[in-house]
Amino acid sequence: MTNGKPYFFVGIGGSGMMPLAMILAGRGATVAGSDRTLDAGRLPAKFDDLAAKGVTLFAQDGSGVTSAEQIVVASAAVEASVADIVAAERVGAARLSRPELLASLFNASALPIGVAGTSGKSTVTGMIGWILHACGRDPTVMNGAVMKNFASDDAPFASALVGDGEAFVSEVDESDGSIALYQPRIAVLNNVSLDHKSLAELRALFGAFAGKAETTILNVGDAEAAALARTLDPARLVTFAIDQSADLRATNLVPAPSAITFDLVAKGVTYRVRLSVPGAHNVSNALAALGAARAAGVPLKEAIKAIEGFTGLKRRFELVGEANGVTVIDDFGHNPDKIAATLATLHAFPGRSLVLFQPHGYGPLKVMRDELIAMFREQLHDDDRLVLPDPVYQGGTVSREVTSADIVAGIGERALHIADRADAATWLVEQACPGDRIVVMGARDDTLSQLAADVLARIAQKRGTPAA
Repeated sequence: MTNGKPYFFVGIGGSGMMPLAMILAGRGATVAGSDRTLDAGRLPAKFDDLAAKGVTLFAQDGSGVTSAEQIVVASAAVEASVADIVAAERVGAARLSRPELLASLFNASALPIGVAGTSGKSTVTGMIGWILHACGRDPTVMNGAVMKNFASDDAPFASALVGDGEAFVSEVDESDGSIALYQPRIAVLNNVSLDHKSLAELRALFGAFAGKAETTILNVGDAEAAALARTLDPARLVTFAIDQSADLRATNLVPAPSAITFDLVAKGVTYRVRLSVPGAHNVSNALAALGAARAAGVPLKEAIKAIEGFTGLKRRFELVGEANGVTVIDDFGHNPDKIAATLATLHAFPGRSLVLFQPHGYGPLKVMRDELIAMFREQLHDDDRLVLPDPVYQGGTVSREVTSADIVAGIGERALHIADRADAATWLVEQACPGDRIVVMGARDDTLSQLAADVLARIAQKRGTPAA
């Protein structure tokens, strides 16, 4: 659905914008865009990859928006005062939000598979995409993270896959309410917990989404999702859970540092499954993906074989390396559930955890304040240490009612507020000892990966040992 018109993406480097631009370019559309990160000279490899795919890049100064024929797509982070938006108004170019464009592509597909939930969306999307790809279904996949299975020297930022098959697999976002735009044939709901909206709003949004689908794959191991399940038509529902009664049930979990195995029980038949990604949360993610793949027509045995080859996503408990006995991990954790899952995965094995968590905005921090404090107080071990810099800020007007210092004050002595991120990283490096695991956490800021790499390099320099 490209309409033969050229598209201009304002904020094209964003995690939700870049894969959408890639899909359109891969389908033959004319695509151009701008980004303030490009203007600042940050993350040049990302924009080099877009240019290599035929995307024309402009400074975010209005120079790229020149015709009423263009369709201007803007991310939620782009203010009306940005020069490209002003230019779009001046020339009379049509405007679309990112979710409006994505929903139009998704809804027009023969087999739209939507993945929703507060946590795990990107991983489940990647798992479904890999299963369908490995089983010859040639899907299109829209993800918010780079899928390692599809990444290569020619495609280092593989957060999208363009296929000719019926399936269009996409994570769908509840944070701005745009989940209401999507019409899935297969809907996946991982969980329901606080992130951007109140629980009452989330229940309504997720309930409406799940109720539209021909088949809904739902996690009854999550209390809120289980309550929602009771309102749905059982004939259109496939349930999953760990160690609970469900259509797809996982038992006998055996964790390893970079993998996990479990028994999958489905209709009285038990299958042994090995994942190449760690953590009980990924067992739950795998159940969701296997349920969706089966609903899409993939035999369960084939799907199980395929998912064992799933190698994960960038910034999802991603091992950066090890130096001087210290392991450095890059992670997308940014809400209580995601962070708790990462800490639980770390705590399955010996070693102290040193965590740098950069909150992804003042607004989310206000919504999640009490839950974040409670989670960290419960999940941090006595010898763990947490450092919070100030939230990521990328321009615009923002209320700073709740700060990182407020979160630290609620957690207590295991946490420290260091406003500047570079200073916070230095503190981590100084604290690190052999056997420690350093985790760099946060969302909406691709430079966190570079920060994690820098931390590893500095750990290596402490005694002159090369990083592994």
